[in-house]
Amino acid sequence: MLVVLGRGVLPAAGGTWALTPASLARVRAARDYVAANEAAFAAAAQRGRRPRIVFTGGWAEAAEGAAPPPAGWREADLMLREALAAGLDRHADLRAEARSRSTLENLLRTAADGLLAGHAFDRHHPLGIVSHTWHLPRVRYLARRALGLRGGALLDVPATGGEPAPGWWPEGAVRMACRLWFLGVRDPAGLLRRERAMVALLHRARRGTRRGPAGGRPSARRPAGGDADAPTGYRTVAGGSTAVTKNRRTP
Repeated sequence: MLVVLGRGVLPAAGGTWALTPASLARVRAARDYVAANEAAFAAAAQRGRRPRIVFTGGWAEAAEGAAPPPAGWREADLMLREALAAGLDRHADLRAEARSRSTLENLLRTAADGLLAGHAFDRHHPLGIVSHTWHLPRVRYLARRALGLRGGALLDVPATGGEPAPGWWPEGAVRMACRLWFLGVRDPAGLLRRERAMVALLHRARRGTRRGPAGGRPSARRPAGGDADAPTGYRTVAGGSTAVTKNRRTP
């Protein structure tokens, strides 16, 4: 099984939304992984264990304070359409979780929606995590907290390309903040409460740093995009909306 984490959406022409280049890079990393392991995917299906690929991500509320895009235009929705266009449904069941607003919620909501049910993950059958290399250590830490998975039970599937300029809040600082705020907490409700408190604190700090000199005006807010808890340097672009493909339901 693969879990592909979203990396933001951007407003596009005609009131639509499009994946950021980094989100597209993660879909392509999943596509390339399947192509490189096509025989293993086919063998699993023949044994009655058809592989599954879960696309998870809603919008960057935790990082940007962004409002949710319209239903059908969120990270997971658009990643699923890209995956269908690439033919990944020939090799695996494709599912989408489009409500999450942070990396932690990616994992918790994927589990809460039953998308990991029926699978036991270990070093022989790991859960593949598709994200960028800089992000994977934090995903691993949160997977240990939220899912109880660690070490060989997780497989890194790194994406490359499409990354923006460094964000306002360095990834190393976000990772350290997670370790401090989530220390000693494992239950989903407790993790979410801690995260909401951490996000509120980071937003207050961010608003303070974005104000100009005394009497100055705050800088303009960036569009919805980027990891839900690692602010990015993406800029709004026009055009290039993803063609809508009817979502195919799988058992």
